Amino acid sequence: MVVSVRILFWLLCGVASAVLDFKWNPQPAAGRFGHQEPVQEPGAVQEKQSLHQPLSWRYPDPPAEDEPQFPPDFQLKAPSAADSVSAVCGESSVWVEAKKDLLGMGKPVLAAAVTLGGCPATWEDHETQVLIFESTLHGCGSQLLMSEDLFIYTFTLLYSPNPMGNGQIIRAGDITVDIQCHYQRKHDVSSSLLQPTLSPFSVSKASEENLYFSIKLLTDDWQYSRPSAVFLMGDMMRFEVTVKQFHHVPLRVTVDSCVATVVPNIDTVPRYVFLGNNGCLFDSQLTGSSSRFLPRTRNDRLQFQVEAFRFQQDDNGVIYITCSVKATAAAGAVDAANKACSFANGWREASGSHQVCSCCDSDCETGSRSHPTGTGAQWEQETAVGPITVKERPLQ
Repeated sequence: MVVSVRILFWLLCGVASAVLDFKWNPQPAAGRFGHQEPVQEPGAVQEKQSLHQPLSWRYPDPPAEDEPQFPPDFQLKAPSAADSVSAVCGESSVWVEAKKDLLGMGKPVLAAAVTLGGCPATWEDHETQVLIFESTLHGCGSQLLMSEDLFIYTFTLLYSPNPMGNGQIIRAGDITVDIQCHYQRKHDVSSSLLQPTLSPFSVSKASEENLYFSIKLLTDDWQYSRPSAVFLMGDMMRFEVTVKQFHHVPLRVTVDSCVATVVPNIDTVPRYVFLGNNGCLFDSQLTGSSSRFLPRTRNDRLQFQVEAFRFQQDDNGVIYITCSVKATAAAGAVDAANKACSFANGWREASGSHQVCSCCDSDCETGSRSHPTGTGAQWEQETAVGPITVKERPLQ
């Protein structure tokens, strides 16, 4: 009995010791799979935010933006003139052509938005996208101004676009183009009509059938009108002859003859006929120059070049070129009377019909001259370009 009481006492003491050891000396317990939980270091104290301090949070700063990169050679494009309006002043009327791409942006404008002094377009060429206006000199809101020597008729071509976006925005403002026709005031009193004055570098005239012939100087690339009529000896003077046909069947333009003089009068001396015999360009044959016709690409246009020259006894170096220009039906054949021949190791024709040039060394007259009023099958007109100044080439 005494032994049992002692055993019980020692058992109770062992349990109490185990409990004390568990409470005051905790040991890490093995996990479910034998993994031991981390042991907190003695003396470590978990920090907690005091309830008396406000909770704070801030939205993150946005990421820094990359600096924009520009091309090193970037430049703003300077606006250039569209060059979309042209005019021809006749004896009693004016003819105006306006490209539908009026602003040069590749976007055609509405025909109804373009007027000549309030007059709508007479008709529209859908193939070339051109608006045509025709008016008498006293029509379509023209104004007449007079100087001591000139009558000046002024017309205004107006482009007035309608607002877009329910009338809220515009992408082009009103544009006006002034057109002036100058006529000499001092003429003998007669029943004949006033003749238009010579414009700088070129002149255009109209026949009774509303055919307009013109001759002008072109740039070296044959693309644009040359802004200057000053050349050096040996430079190439590049000419373009055109005929504007309005109510005609397609026409072919040729040059019968060209004469160079020191004044705008072909009946003076000195004079140099460098093209004649119904379309034979003699200059290259006579002087060994590079003067020639270019191959023809359009029937209503003919281009040729002449090496610049001066008259030997003239110190000013000023010349005028007067050409006899002719138009015939394009369906007709190229023949001895209607040709454009150049000499380079033989005569060559601009359209490829070289056999018609065989008469250039003799006489190409056929006896069937065109009627000057155009009542026959062909029309003829004298056109002039000048003054042209040819200067001596300086020494290098």
